[in-house]
Amino acid sequence: MAGHSKFKNIMHRKGAQDAKRAKQFAKVIREITVAARSGLPDPAMNPRLRAAMISAREVNMPKDVVERAVAKASGAAGGDDYSEVRYEGYGPAGVAVIVESLTDNRNRTASDVRAAFSKFGGSLGETGSVGFMFDRIGVVAYDADAANEEDMLEGAIEAGADNAELTEDGHEVTCAPEQLNNVREALEKRFGEPRSAKFDWRPTTTTMLDEEKARTVLKLIDVLEENDDVQSVYANFEIPDDVAERLSQD
Repeated sequence: MAGHSKFKNIMHRKGAQDAKRAKQFAKVIREITVAARSGLPDPAMNPRLRAAMISAREVNMPKDVVERAVAKASGAAGGDDYSEVRYEGYGPAGVAVIVESLTDNRNRTASDVRAAFSKFGGSLGETGSVGFMFDRIGVVAYDADAANEEDMLEGAIEAGADNAELTEDGHEVTCAPEQLNNVREALEKRFGEPRSAKFDWRPTTTTMLDEEKARTVLKLIDVLEENDDVQSVYANFEIPDDVAERLSQD
C-alpha cells in the first residue's frame, strides 16, 4: 500500500514481516520479469529494470534470486506473460482506491478485486473513476543519513525534481513521472543508490476516518495486498493519531 504515512506505518507494524517476505519476493519478481521483457536485460540500459532491482534490494531479495529472475525473463523459453492492469473504485466510507496489478489472467484478477471491494461495502468502477482524485508522481527515497536536508534539496533541484522533504522515514524527492529516471540517475551520482525509486499515486484530497471505518478500509487493503496479482494499493484516507495508535496494537 502507498499513500499517507500514518497508515503506511500501521501496515508496516502489523504482523511479522517474515510472513510476508515470500509474497513480497513474488511481486518484485513479477515486476523484474515485465521490466526485463520491456527492454534490454541490462539495468544500466533499462530504467524500469533498474528500478525493479532497487525494489528487490529494498525487500532484501538475494542477488542470485534477482539474477535468475532476469535470466528467466530474457530467455527464449519465455514463461509467464503478465499484463499491467489498473483497477479503480470506492471502498468503505467513500474512500477512493487504486489497485495496480501484474496478471497472467485478467478475468481472475478482475473477479478477485471486485469480490474484495464488494465484501467490504465498496464497489469497483471503471478505469479513471477515481484516478482524477490522485496525482501521478515519481518518488526517490533515501535514508536520512544519506545527506543533510539542504544538500538533498539542492541536489533535487539540480536534478529537475519538484520537491525534496525530510520525513520520519528519510528523504523523499518527488518529481513528474516522466522525469523519474533522470532524477534518480542524477541523485545516484551525487548521493549513491537510493532506497527506492518508483511511481506513486498521491491523493489530492483525503477522507478522515473514525476507528470503525478505518478498520474496515484496512481490512479491504489487506485482502487486496494479499492477492498475488496485486502489486500496489493506493487510497485517499487519513486516520487521526489516537486511532492510528489503537489500530497499531491489533
